[in-house]
Amino acid sequence: MTVLGFHASHEQVHPSALLAAVQRAEQAGFDAAMCSDHFVPWSERQGESGFAWSWLGSALQATSMSFGVVNAPGQRYHPAIVAQAAATLEAMYPGRFWVALGSGEAANEHITGGGWPRKDLRNARLRECVDIIRALLRGEEVSHDGLVSVDRARLWTLPDSPPPLIATAVSVATAEWAAEWADGLATIAQPPETLRRMVDAYRSAGGRGPLVLQMHVSYAQTDAEALAIAHDQWRSNVFAPPLCWDIDSVAGFDEASKHVTPEDLRTSVFVSPEPSSYVRQLREYADLGFDRIYVHHVGQEQSEFIDMFGEHVLPQLRSGAT
Repeated sequence: MTVLGFHASHEQVHPSALLAAVQRAEQAGFDAAMCSDHFVPWSERQGESGFAWSWLGSALQATSMSFGVVNAPGQRYHPAIVAQAAATLEAMYPGRFWVALGSGEAANEHITGGGWPRKDLRNARLRECVDIIRALLRGEEVSHDGLVSVDRARLWTLPDSPPPLIATAVSVATAEWAAEWADGLATIAQPPETLRRMVDAYRSAGGRGPLVLQMHVSYAQTDAEALAIAHDQWRSNVFAPPLCWDIDSVAGFDEASKHVTPEDLRTSVFVSPEPSSYVRQLREYADLGFDRIYVHHVGQEQSEFIDMFGEHVLPQLRSGAT
């Protein structure tokens, strides 16, 4: 059965409220959770950006769910630090943690003052980081000189088994490229044909492990209210690459999104007041082969969405009812 998870958005919700939300999500019947890892939000309206790694320790302790985090090693994070953080969480909560690795966005990474590399260099840097992290998780001492530098690093606290390192991808080309090194593939909801081609590219290139999908949704009692929530909170997130990678400030995202209309949000956010529509859409994604689907309600208030899913959506998906 497909794992149905809850996505915790640090850019939108205070970490204390987000911890309460994942506890409520577990009580409502969600199987698992994942979270973002940002230094800044996507807009002034979102207004938060807690530190994911310290929050993850609390979330793993406060629930019995598994958790994943989306992380970009190589600039804001040195890969040795990512390896140490991942090793500690996996050692404390065996089998309940995974990391999805990507090449990052300028808005978060520019804070180090090192400039923003071209996409091909970011991918090459990510690939170096993957090898460094894996070697450290095996207990090796690592020295490396390349797009990142490591001098005699070794982890002293190791889990019995390393956590999975999953690749993030939004394109067919990246999915195929990641197949060589990843323990799974994570992407965002897109048109079914695009997702089908991504899955095929990853598997055809030898990609192993779970297929993970993040689905952005907006729920309210009426369609108009749900659309207004999406427009308020998520209109800075509708831009395709390379724009979403290269804008380097909250102000830049807010300026770029001034002319995004409410209806424009329907292309990137599933907007509906009807529980049955979520059941149908989630089944369609599961039928494409996704092993785990993490649902992100783009509003800042999470309780109504969680309760609706727990009462009307999750039971139908598990029972096979329509």
